[in-house]
Amino acid sequence: MAEQRQRALSTSGEALYEILALEKGATHDEIKKSYRKLALKYHPDKNPDNPEAAEKFKEINNAHATLTDLSKRNIYDKYGSLGLYVAEQFGEENVNTYFMLSSWWAKGLFAVCGLLTGCYLCCCLCCCFNCCCGKCKPKAPEGEQQEFCVSPEDLEEQIKNDMEREGETPIMLQPTNATEKTQLIGDCHRSYRTES
Repeated sequence: MAEQRQRALSTSGEALYEILALEKGATHDEIKKSYRKLALKYHPDKNPDNPEAAEKFKEINNAHATLTDLSKRNIYDKYGSLGLYVAEQFGEENVNTYFMLSSWWAKGLFAVCGLLTGCYLCCCLCCCFNCCCGKCKPKAPEGEQQEFCVSPEDLEEQIKNDMEREGETPIMLQPTNATEKTQLIGDCHRSYRTES
């Protein structure tokens, strides 16, 4: 794969078919048949003194592996070897998103948004400050209290203060000798049988 990266990555999706001496859009059986024929011809055991045959055999195996894998073949047919490289880097499920975002219209839309807002940071900050921080936040109808958040520590402190003002002292710890069993059952034995 390192040698393939050194070559220019194409978007046509035809080179692997040419390696197997096939037309683009060949059936699975045609790929299998051509692979077997070429693999026998260029196999390193049949050509021990020919390093070019070993390289050709590697290319044939790579082409066969790619074209027999349905998802890789779909990516290759649509985006070529560049699509396979993107799938290797970002995952097969992200290939369409990558090519959509790198298309001319997506780049143009990004540029237009930048020109209209002055900068991309301003656009984000305007949305965040106006909507999230309250400038454009919907107002509560008159007569209703607005909701606000209180941290748990503040709420606990407020409850303690309220109870102390009323003369009650809050219980801070549970009794050490009480167990779940003694609280639930006690000394009496209960029966859960129903008599008919």
